[in-house]
Amino acid sequence: MYTGGVLMPVASLPSRFGSGDFGQESYRFVDDLAEAGFGLWQILPLNPLGYGNSPYQPFSSFAMDEIYISLDLLEKKGLLEHVPSYLKDADAVRYEECRKFRTKYLRKAYAAFKGDSRFDEFRRQEWVRNYTVFKTFKELNEGRCWLEWEDPLMKDFFKQKNPDLSPYEDEIRYQAFLQYMLFEQWNDLKDYANSRHILIVGDVPFYVGLDSADVWADRSSFLLDRDGHPTFIAGVPPDYFSADGQRWGNPIYDWKRIEKNDFDFWVKRLGFTKNMFDMTRVDHFRAFDTYWKIPAECPTAIEGKWIEAPGYKLFDRLFKEMPDLQIIAEDLGDLRPEVYTLRDHYHFPGMNVIQFTFRTDSENRTAENCLCYTGTHDNDTLYHWYRSMSLKQKRAVRKWMNSHKYKDKDICMDFFRYALDSKAKMVVIPAMDILKLDERGRLNTPSTVGAPNWMWRMPSYTAFEKKMPVWKDLLKQYKRTAG
Repeated sequence: MYTGGVLMPVASLPSRFGSGDFGQESYRFVDDLAEAGFGLWQILPLNPLGYGNSPYQPFSSFAMDEIYISLDLLEKKGLLEHVPSYLKDADAVRYEECRKFRTKYLRKAYAAFKGDSRFDEFRRQEWVRNYTVFKTFKELNEGRCWLEWEDPLMKDFFKQKNPDLSPYEDEIRYQAFLQYMLFEQWNDLKDYANSRHILIVGDVPFYVGLDSADVWADRSSFLLDRDGHPTFIAGVPPDYFSADGQRWGNPIYDWKRIEKNDFDFWVKRLGFTKNMFDMTRVDHFRAFDTYWKIPAECPTAIEGKWIEAPGYKLFDRLFKEMPDLQIIAEDLGDLRPEVYTLRDHYHFPGMNVIQFTFRTDSENRTAENCLCYTGTHDNDTLYHWYRSMSLKQKRAVRKWMNSHKYKDKDICMDFFRYALDSKAKMVVIPAMDILKLDERGRLNTPSTVGAPNWMWRMPSYTAFEKKMPVWKDLLKQYKRTAG
């Protein structure tokens, strides 16, 4: 399959309510991709956004964030009357304001919701029960991390015998209603995308957040002390992005315990995403080979050591259970050869990011079994990356492009052609690069927290749709048209 795709977070899509959701504007985006001939839509994790609104510090590996519920679709379902627009033209996602506005109407929709046997069956799933109880308790504790909860029923819920949840039952049911609506709307959107020959590329963080239903409900799978605090945390040593390394703070897995349990934790997790997406990009794939283990008391990621993980045993178990599992390995960074050996043993496509690999002093080669990107959610935009080069570097890039038949006046177009002309089976272009945005279009800067990370938003489709005829021609020219 030789195809092209677009990287676009759902939250960054246009919407009447300040942040993208699973409503009509998502269907419009699918239509735009299909009309141009794209075959992939890559998104970011849809899980409940955690610290700093990061999709890589989620409150659950299974639940989705209610910010993606379409109020318009709830109206069509008869659960709401007309909802006025809010922050429709904002150029950034104002998460707290959006949540406050949406919650008012989500509560109204819940009041009108009757439920049925399908809803009751949905609620009985283990992950739904765990998450809805966790989220209810979290709300009652003003959003604080579960480690700070004082009520032993809440903090150590799974140690209790026959806990009485009757005082919280309605709120738990409300949280289940949110997830029920999310999965109903998402499944409809995915089905529509597939009907238009668009495959959805999902994204799974390697680690889970400390403040998550995963850790709260299954502490034995992580390296924690008796009180639940991490003894070791995740990150990476000093690298391209940070001289102090990246200290993510996620708890480290207790791999001995997970292996003893036949890797059920990962079977459930990736099995769940298999049903949500057509392909799943696994972030920080290298940690299936070796992971950076940082003592929790260390203030930076400099101190730590590489520990081997049971990657082969895990994937053997996964493919025994799910032989058609489609995984994309995020294999970026300075990796030891064994990581690529692990990747290739299971024929996982890797990633080639042009901003990291493009050279003007040698031939640029891209592997066939990979996804080629101009950049990712962690990179600067292509336009600003090039604009930040020295004059000497720019001249070298132009000279190389001209000598390899890429001679457009727009240097971004040259890079697009270079990517599409590569051997890579799949080429994915961030929407921000298609729009030729400057640094204000950057989605995230690694090792930093807070605004403006994850806040970029496309207020309308006007500029994007003007670009689509050009992309339709490009995809045809390089024989990457889907459908």
